[in-house]
Amino acid sequence: MGGNELNKPLLNKVYHVNCPGCYVDQKKELQTGLPIKQVFCIWVMALSVTLPISSLFPFLYFMIRDFNIAEEEEDISYYAGYVGSAYMIGRALTSVLWGVVADRYGRKPVILLSTSAVVIFNTLFGFSVNYRMAIITRFFLGFLNGLLGPIKAYACELLREDHQALALSSISTAWGIGLVIGPALGGFLAQPAEKFPSLVSSDSLLGRFPYSLPCLCISIFTLFVTIGAIWLPETLHFHKKNKLESAWDVPDAEEKTDEKTDSTLMSLFKNWPLMSSIIVYCVFSLHDMAYTEIFSLWAVSPKSLGGLNYSTDDVGTVLSITGVGLLLFQTSLYPVAERIFSPIMVARISGRRFFSSSI
Repeated sequence: MGGNELNKPLLNKVYHVNCPGCYVDQKKELQTGLPIKQVFCIWVMALSVTLPISSLFPFLYFMIRDFNIAEEEEDISYYAGYVGSAYMIGRALTSVLWGVVADRYGRKPVILLSTSAVVIFNTLFGFSVNYRMAIITRFFLGFLNGLLGPIKAYACELLREDHQALALSSISTAWGIGLVIGPALGGFLAQPAEKFPSLVSSDSLLGRFPYSLPCLCISIFTLFVTIGAIWLPETLHFHKKNKLESAWDVPDAEEKTDEKTDSTLMSLFKNWPLMSSIIVYCVFSLHDMAYTEIFSLWAVSPKSLGGLNYSTDDVGTVLSITGVGLLLFQTSLYPVAERIFSPIMVARISGRRFFSSSI
């Protein structure tokens, strides 16, 4: 072979010297034991972009109230809905784009950009001085956050096949823990001048921006994650396949033609199992986010408007308990149910329970 390639005779594979993906593949072949360090890195990165999703809901009602944009008190929830949905609108517009960027230019640039966006725009959101600034910062926080898709591909490429399930489950666990810690931070750290008058004065920076402290805590944590991500290895292959690799990956011309045909955009929409799984995921995501936001707004609304008149502490506590329940289910009950009933049956049972409870 040429000077730019290294052969792995045992597995009959070709590794390129200057390709980061090949370097990671070589290291994977030598992995022994449980890759705790790699799994922890994946978990921390997923957690850093999950925390801002739910941290605002305990104090969102009070933030909109302080902006004095609602003419009537019952209109506060109307304006709060736009701020809460701005993040997801931004993500919906660019999620596919960030996946394409990750496949073309690498996983690591998307990871660094996403965590940096959290540091910048989550901090700016905490220091919002008006309603427009709150919507814009939340929108760009989601618009530039493309990590949750590529991080799953990164997890599969970084670890051996027998450890990939562990890596993917760590991402789900990070989501569950984010639903516990995020609302807790937003509920207990918002309005510090009112809750801790002996520590924070009303004239201080945190007193003048009462919703900046939880955002700052998340941004500082994500800043350390961003700095640590600089030393992460890239897993994407940056080389063209030669004849030997083509023969290894694509045994005959018929399979190669089928692969090219299946890669078209229309074939994705015609893939009914894929589209049905996406639809199911959308429905359950709608249920998840609707509960988190609608409950929060209802709980903090005054009793004269039919609410519960909760404080930010109360809402943060309830949402954290919900997150703990989800986390316990994912880590203990779901694996057992999946082995007994299969993933599809579990989804069907959950769907029936969801629709019956909604009705």
